[in-house]
Amino acid sequence: MGRSLYAFASLAVALLPQPARADLQLCNKTSYVLEAVLGLEDKGARATRGWFRIDPGQCRGVLSGAVEAEKLYVHARALPVYGASPLPQTGHADLCVADGDFVIAAAGACNARRGQRLARFTAVRPAETEQGLAANLAEEADYSAEQARLAGIQRLLVLAGYDANPIDGIEGRKTSAALDQFLTDRRLGSEAASGAGFFDVLLAAVKSAEGIGFSWCNETAHTVMAALGVEGAAGIVTRGWYRVEPGKCVKPEVPGKPGRLYSFGEAVDKDGQAIRRAEQALAWGGATTLCTRAVRFELAEQGDCAARGLDATGFATIDLAGRLGATVRFRE
Repeated sequence: MGRSLYAFASLAVALLPQPARADLQLCNKTSYVLEAVLGLEDKGARATRGWFRIDPGQCRGVLSGAVEAEKLYVHARALPVYGASPLPQTGHADLCVADGDFVIAAAGACNARRGQRLARFTAVRPAETEQGLAANLAEEADYSAEQARLAGIQRLLVLAGYDANPIDGIEGRKTSAALDQFLTDRRLGSEAASGAGFFDVLLAAVKSAEGIGFSWCNETAHTVMAALGVEGAAGIVTRGWYRVEPGKCVKPEVPGKPGRLYSFGEAVDKDGQAIRRAEQALAWGGATTLCTRAVRFELAEQGDCAARGLDATGFATIDLAGRLGATVRFRE
């Protein structure tokens, strides 16, 4: 995420000289769905209220009426679906938080029996806008609200197994194709992508154990070159190679509705050479022998691989019977 997650992180603690005009908003200009807690300090007393979910590109009201606190703080976290938190745990004050919706009136001393715990908060100085006061949560990419929304969609599409890289807030060809495929897979109209509930749809897809369609997800530190076998009426067709970068997912096109798929992956170094562990290639396959070759290929015949100058490769069998999809995760 980078050290400048919050655009306001380097600002001094805000001392409001007088009650500010009504309403306070937090605006999410990151590519992550965030949950935030608001902290207030006035005459030495501290209180917190949360959690507020804020989608990328969204502004959400967190306080109504005049802001009379001397100091304002924010603690934010990305949803667990993103894995290890990308947010820096630095700030200006430690205040109490709890799970679910909560208000803690004495947030300087936590009550462990009530599930309260300390979290690090950043001091904020909201800016005046036409809608009232607003503070931005931002990352180094410095997205606009529109770019943040698109970057957030890209990030979740990648986690769901669609190739929407790079995550840059720009609607390029790959992003458009990935988004169109996602909408098609879920029988959604194009207008769904601009709807208020679209991040819920994306999050549900990521959280689904299998999702829809077939995906490879690379959870190693190495590039993986993958090959796919598709079972059809005339036999098995193998295709390769698909490049799966570290930390990314790739969703290859699978024609029709096959009952079985076959998967093989091999880790390679920056020169394209197989990475070895204990004198064996670092690979993910299985007991089904199918034909491949070193360069890009599509092969409809699977017998006598070596006699035809091809490589006999062991693929893992993936049974799709009764399933909407499957995900193969490459792990060391």
